[in-house]
Amino acid sequence: MAEGGKKLSKIKKSLKRAVSAGATAGEIEELAVKLIKEEGGKPSFMMVPNYQWATCINVNEGLVHGIPKTEIVFKKGDVVSVDVGFFYKGFHTDTSFSVGLEVDTDTAKFLATGEDALKKAIDTAKVGNYIFDISKAIENTLLACGYRPIRALVGHGVGRRLHEGPQIPCFTHGRREESPRIVPGMALAIEVMYTKGSGEVEIGSDGWTISMRDGKMAALYEETVAVTSHGPLVLTG
Repeated sequence: MAEGGKKLSKIKKSLKRAVSAGATAGEIEELAVKLIKEEGGKPSFMMVPNYQWATCINVNEGLVHGIPKTEIVFKKGDVVSVDVGFFYKGFHTDTSFSVGLEVDTDTAKFLATGEDALKKAIDTAKVGNYIFDISKAIENTLLACGYRPIRALVGHGVGRRLHEGPQIPCFTHGRREESPRIVPGMALAIEVMYTKGSGEVEIGSDGWTISMRDGKMAALYEETVAVTSHGPLVLTG
């Protein structure tokens, strides 16, 4: 997974550079397919039943699972979120990022908060802690800045399957000790999904795209993290 994560990190950086005003979601998808092939892997998302694309791309109120359609043209002021998975030598890694295209100060703060929440969540992924602690780090960081974590979706374990246990919510519920204990060898796709609005989501007519019901801005950040006895190791950073 470390080798696959390193390759996915390289792919992610190339995709991030390609997201610009005037570019299309279809172009980012084509680039992802090309880069994944060049790195000797396969698109994880194409292994999901009935999903035919290497990426999920969402804009503004779009949150996750957006089909990378050619007709989606990025423009100044947009927040573009890209999710991509990489299958290599029997293991999946998974990562996401959001990019603001010449956005205003308020949206820049919104995006910086998501990055900060992910960093704090990763720092909490230590042996002896609980999944609850990761969720709390995300939730506290977002709420402190007036943003709302998404409750309808969660991060997840990752490895031989793209989606494995444990579930990793962006919010806390129940008692800390009732959540899974973090142990060495875990591989976690820690995902920060959040919005400026109510947090209520809806599925689009394409059957995949999940967006904010109130039309408010959303974003996501995700890294695949290995839990080691020496602390968390970001595989896709």
